[in-house]
Amino acid sequence: MPPPPPEPAPERKQHPVVAGLIALVGVGLAIGLLAGGATLVATRVMGLGAETTATDSTARQSMYLPKPEATTASAASSLPTLPAASEPTGPVLTTPTKDTGITLTAAQTTVGQMGRIDLTGTYPTGEGAVLQVQRASGPGDDSWVDFPVSVTVSGGQFSTYVQTGRTGPNRFRVIDTDSDQASNEVTITVQ
Repeated sequence: MPPPPPEPAPERKQHPVVAGLIALVGVGLAIGLLAGGATLVATRVMGLGAETTATDSTARQSMYLPKPEATTASAASSLPTLPAASEPTGPVLTTPTKDTGITLTAAQTTVGQMGRIDLTGTYPTGEGAVLQVQRASGPGDDSWVDFPVSVTVSGGQFSTYVQTGRTGPNRFRVIDTDSDQASNEVTITVQ
């Protein structure tokens, strides 16, 4: 009797979805490697990947604020002078206080809620000083709290604005953050 025929090898089942995913991953890797290589070559050619030294980085610094110094008479005469305003730009309301050299004025006396309140002033001896805007805690209260606005004196003058939603009379002043000298106060009614 002849030996029985060999059994056929089991058929291999193909999975077209798996084969498609493997092909996609392979193509994605190839494209990613090519794109990465091209980017690397482009950055080298353009010099974007060049190393910088400490001297290079300090040469590019642009923020420098010198300490204020007293102005001499000869230097003061070379400064430009601003022309005086011919008319007031709006009502000015100030409250007298001891003279600290800081004068504060407000262009408005009444504004709506969150209306712009323009604060300007002079501080002839405070060149470069940082002034913190403060508001009185309450209408009859003499305690002051920092308002989230500060301004720097330039040319003996300063100018900023504030906005508030607190209705009623609001009293503002500015205070020199170094010397704690305060300006006069101004009162603005917020409706």
